[in-house]
Amino acid sequence: MKAQPCRILPAEPEAMAQAKAALAAGDAVAIPTETVYGLAADATNGEAVARIFAAKQRPSFNPLICHVTDIAMAEAFATFDPLSRRLAEAFWPGALTLVLPLKPGHAIHPLVTAGLETVAVRAPKGFGAELIAALGRPLAAPSANRSGRISPTSAQAVADSLGDAISLVIDGGATQVGVESTIVKVEDDRIRLLRPGGVAAEAIEAVAGQTLLRAETGAAIQAPGMLASHYAPTARMRLDADRVEPGEALLGFGPKRIEGADKAAAVLVLSQAGDTVEAAAKLFDYMARLDANGAACIAVEPIPHDGLGEAINDRLARAAAPRPETGEKG
Repeated sequence: MKAQPCRILPAEPEAMAQAKAALAAGDAVAIPTETVYGLAADATNGEAVARIFAAKQRPSFNPLICHVTDIAMAEAFATFDPLSRRLAEAFWPGALTLVLPLKPGHAIHPLVTAGLETVAVRAPKGFGAELIAALGRPLAAPSANRSGRISPTSAQAVADSLGDAISLVIDGGATQVGVESTIVKVEDDRIRLLRPGGVAAEAIEAVAGQTLLRAETGAAIQAPGMLASHYAPTARMRLDADRVEPGEALLGFGPKRIEGADKAAAVLVLSQAGDTVEAAAKLFDYMARLDANGAACIAVEPIPHDGLGEAINDRLARAAAPRPETGEKG
């Protein structure tokens, strides 16, 4: 029998009931969050979590984020040091993920943590938070796309990426932040940035009163989003371009275009005003749209690294990295 395409339901009360029932039955459901769409499953159910890995074709050594309603739910399975608690109080619900030690006897399935003694935890906003509260259990929820490809910021992007690998997508409209959460880990009273994301490093530093340490290149995987090649379109990506080569598409930033932009196969500008918040919200959608244009390469204009620019440049660098299956640049 041919697999049925996934259903897309608007984020209304009936959709909440259907999503809750599916999750309680051990299924995986694509849901909206303020960052990107996530493919959610009960984090305490190994078979349910395995369905995430199967649908995404994701390597099992790559851990997942546990999504909770609040600090109290997280404390059922994770231990907060004082600094991590201060960060959670400042930024939850929101786009900050904390890597915390697991408590003895916790109920989180080892597939979620990739066998590590720590767990990545976040409290989302909106429909996701309401669904977790209704279910009463934490949800493992990586981005709802094929592993390594562009993260989805709309329900249709989820359906286009995962197709009949999942049965249900909840449509909450376009995501507000547009890039994944920032991930940090407190070690010896210092905060290490494992993945830049929807909360700018400067905002975390202002709350913590210290400069963030950066993860070293090639560091062991401690959290999602640390694979060298990730978030990639089919087309190659050429970063910090100063001109458009023949046949390339162009991903622009700011009011001025680089040389050859008038001859590009397609042009999309993340923010004419040079606003990194606006650019982050559009990044994955515009990458996907340029990729669908069919150009073999996407040239990307330089983007500053301050504010959410750090997260944007991180995603672009991983999209442009050599791809494991081919060794070619992304």
